[in-house]
Amino acid sequence: MTQFDRTLEFIDRIQGARNQNEICSTLLEVTRPFGMTALMAGTVPSAGTPADEQRSHVILCEWPVEWLERYVARNYVEHDPLVAYMKRSPAPVKWNEAADSVNAGPIGRRVYGDAGEFGLHDGLAFPLMTLDNTAVLVSLGGDGIDLSPEEFSIVSLVATYAIGRAMQLGTARPVIDHRPELTSREIECIRWAALGKSEWEISQILGISEHTSEKHLLNAKAKLGAVNRVQAVAEAIRQGYIM
Repeated sequence: MTQFDRTLEFIDRIQGARNQNEICSTLLEVTRPFGMTALMAGTVPSAGTPADEQRSHVILCEWPVEWLERYVARNYVEHDPLVAYMKRSPAPVKWNEAADSVNAGPIGRRVYGDAGEFGLHDGLAFPLMTLDNTAVLVSLGGDGIDLSPEEFSIVSLVATYAIGRAMQLGTARPVIDHRPELTSREIECIRWAALGKSEWEISQILGISEHTSEKHLLNAKAKLGAVNRVQAVAEAIRQGYIM
């Protein structure tokens, strides 16, 4: 089984998940080989949000319970270097790099120190945008992380799908029975994009111009209601265009 086939298998399992625990378990199967054994994903509460309301922002959680309670009780969200980093530069970042980038003060450093007490010594965080344009911060932690850019792409793809499924379950939205009509070229391009090919590489494979391959991908993204390539691929998988 290829890595891509394995990824599709994980996504299929997430689609069939009945609750958030099953989603977390499946996503952590993907991340565990890279040293990431704990997960927290949610929207970022505004400053001054009461502790009880902060919990409602959590979408997926497989975090040590004691650490989560301490994080909320001490209002660490307002001092967390990751949160500060994402507000300034929403891009994937390692925990320690975020702290250095925002010049985390004593409390910010204490957040990481406390996390280490629960076996979370290092981690990776990245933002995801849902189809309704909601920003979600995903944080994966463990004793240490080790993954290549290609492996990160896989983690990001499966995480995007996991967040979408968790929100679907949480809001009890009905499943849409119809799907957008993609052209054959749009389907070909989105399938190659799922394999990590660039617009130029797709143009060479299909014998079309780079501008044309980019246009097909943009059209597919718009029809699928996605805000970026990762979400377009995830939605194409959900709609059955990629199997």
